[in-house]
Formats: sequence, C-alpha cells, structure tokens
Amino acid sequence: MAREAGSGSDGGVIVGRMKLGSQGLEVSRQGLGCMGMSAFYGPPKPETDMIALIHYAIQSGVTFFDTSDIYGPCTNEILLGKALQGGAREKVELATKFGISFQDGKREIRGDPAYVRAACEGSLQRLGIDCIDLYYQHRIDTRVPIEVTLMLDAMVKLFLYNLDAMSLWVLKFIFGKVLSFTYKMGELKKLVEEGKIKYIGLSEASASTIRRAHSVHPITAVQLEWSLWARDVEEDIIPTCRELGIGIVAYCPLGGGFFSSGPKMVETLSEHDFCKFMPRFQPENLAQNALIFERVNGQEEGMHPFTTCIGLGSPSRK
Repeated sequence: MAREAGSGSDGGVIVGRMKLGSQGLEVSRQGLGCMGMSAFYGPPKPETDMIALIHYAIQSGVTFFDTSDIYGPCTNEILLGKALQGGAREKVELATKFGISFQDGKREIRGDPAYVRAACEGSLQRLGIDCIDLYYQHRIDTRVPIEVTLMLDAMVKLFLYNLDAMSLWVLKFIFGKVLSFTYKMGELKKLVEEGKIKYIGLSEASASTIRRAHSVHPITAVQLEWSLWARDVEEDIIPTCRELGIGIVAYCPLGGGFFSSGPKMVETLSEHDFCKFMPRFQPENLAQNALIFERVNGQEEGMHPFTTCIGLGSPSRK
C-alpha cells in the first residue's frame, strides 16, 4: 500500500512512497529526472548546484532518480554517481537506461545481447554501484526481437511450439540437449540472475511489445510521455500495463513545462534546448496550443496551473 506524504522536522513536505508495478519495487511517489542537469535542456548546469539539488530531493523524500547512459552522453550518470557517494546510495532507487548508442557521431538503436551487457557494465562503473534498481530498455531495437534482448530461450520455445510433431522429433533426435545449451538466456535475464540489475523496464514500447516482453520475464515499469497533450497512450498501452500489473513512469506530465508556464516558456528556451525544435513549440502550432493552455488552466476562473495534474487523475496514483 502506498504511504501518503508527511511533514519533515523542518516543516517541509516529505514525499510519500508507493509500489511501482507488482514485482516488489518501492519508490517515492515523485521521482527526479536528472537528464536536464547534463543535457538537452540547454547547457550542463553547475555540478555543485546539481549535487546540492539531488541531496535536497533526498531530504524531501524523493528517492527515485532517473538517468540514462545517453544523457551527456554518460556525464549524467557520472554526476549522479558523485552525488550518491558517502552513504546516500542506500537511501535511493536508481533507474537508468540502455539502447541508444552514439558511435562516431551516428545514433543507433541497439538491443543485441553483447551491447546490453557492455552498456550495463558501463552504467555500473559510472554510477559507482554494484546493482541497478531499475534498468530500462530506452528504445526498442526493431532488428532484435524483444525476446532475444530479454531471454533467448523464449525464442526457442516459440520456435519449437510452431513445429509439427515429426519435425520436432527429428530436431530433438539430431540436436538433443545441445539445443537447450546453445540457446542461452538473454542478457537482461542473466544480468538479473547475476545481481547486476534488480528490475527490468521498457521505455516508449508498444502494447504488443510490452505483452511479448512480459510473457518471458516480468516487466516492472514502462516509461512514457503522459500529459494532457499525450493521451494516446490511454487507448492501449496504459490498459495493457494495468492488466499485467506493470507500473507507469510518466515523463513530462506538465508537457515539458508548458502547462505550468504557458507559451511564455518558449521565449526563455536557450539555443541548445531540444524543446526549441519540437513541433508543438513552433510558431505555426503555438497559437493553438496557447488556447489549449488557457482552457486547461481556467485562467478566467483563477485556477492554479497544477490543475493539469488533476486532469490526469494524478499519474502517481495510477
């Protein structure tokens, strides 16, 4: 059962806790996405300031931290690792991601077993930890079946299931036990068994991919954009996760700041802020989106901007 927020000794609010998914992971109701500290939302922020921010978050009960090896790249994990030295690691739940590779300036989506292991080992080293609490596949490699990334023997079972009786008998006669030995479990499953990761998550995956992945190894959480202008996930993905007992981690619940700041936020974006290049913030779309902002926030009635959270029924309770 989730624990509600309370008050700290200094009078500040302490964020409550909740179960994420049905596999046993418990986290703070609100998490802290660390991406913008190092990349994408303008230039990197001062390291000392960001470490102080992370420590303040922990004191406020925010213990669920999100990063990725692609943020920087790599520098965001290094920053978080520094912030969690001196005993802070034991107080938090760490989520990081793999699956987006930059080689020689070329962006590539990868989910092959060799890459998965190398990425995990790299994240462990940069974070300075022995085990990752929640390890997401950041993007799905369509060239590699999700079953291969998670667990290779599931592919073998699927293959054998679709063989007719005679073909199956011949295959077993020829290969015998060698078959089950050759097709070993995929890297994510092996990394769990080795104690290098505790829980597995997916990011930006379709409902069908989520089902396939969950059928071969329990998926703890799915990360996706969920806000008042990203409601399509409610058609199929959210119901699928609820059915399977998979937690939802929503990013940009306030539309990247738009539903709290409104159109004026566009005027403050730096040249290096990736929001500056998103279609929803372009002049040809901004006028219509400004009308949506005014309607949602009920400015004529003096409603608070954070009524947008109510519009989603409070994602942290979903």
